[in-house]
Amino acid sequence: MGAHAHHDHEVKVTVLPPDSAKIRKIWVTCGILAFLTAVEFLLAFTMPRGVWLTAIFVILTFFKTFYIVGEFMHLKHETKVLIWSIILPMSFVVWLITALCVEGDAILVLREWVK
Repeated sequence: MGAHAHHDHEVKVTVLPPDSAKIRKIWVTCGILAFLTAVEFLLAFTMPRGVWLTAIFVILTFFKTFYIVGEFMHLKHETKVLIWSIILPMSFVVWLITALCVEGDAILVLREWVK
């Protein structure tokens, strides 16, 4: 059997300096999302419960979703056709949810009025 020689290999770890532009972008994104969340909390504790509060929550949630997708999934760097092919159908979904909430509330009020 042959002799095996052991060699010490030094592993060099390169520590990159922080990219201040990326860190700033992360904090700006965090600030925007925190602001929208604070608006949601403010509305939750100051507005009466009802269809309009629900509609506002749905709309703010979609704004936050679009912002997160645009920033972290880099959708805002895609072509405009791709962006509109996602936003346009989602806007119809938001409209549908809002319309169903308004109509459902109207039916509920009418049922209470008829009793």
